[in-house]
Amino acid sequence: MNQTPQHSEPIEEAPRPSLRKLGGATLGLLQNHLELFGLEFQEEKSRVLRLGLFAGIALVCGLMFAFGLFAVVLILFWDQHRLLAAAIMTGLYLLGLVVALLWLRKLARDAASPFQASLEELARTRENLLP
Repeated sequence: MNQTPQHSEPIEEAPRPSLRKLGGATLGLLQNHLELFGLEFQEEKSRVLRLGLFAGIALVCGLMFAFGLFAVVLILFWDQHRLLAAAIMTGLYLLGLVVALLWLRKLARDAASPFQASLEELARTRENLLP
């Protein structure tokens, strides 16, 4: 009796996700990341526009105030010390310029990444996908 042994149980292979499911999941992740990036981009664009608008208004008002103050001081000291008054006012404006530039440099250096939430989400996705 030369019979080949027969397996009573079929060999089970590990389930493999279909290519379609994998592609759908990848596209879903990509869509979520792109939506988050788009929202952050809109918020950043709006914030920068508001900052630019108010900075421009502040600049114009500040310059008008500075010119007016300079004129008032010169008129007050016209007969006695007009050159000294002009030199002091110019020095004050220079000091204001230096302080503003230092403050601007600090703000630029300390600024957060504009798309931090997108970067964090991509890092979490990478950690979840890689073993």
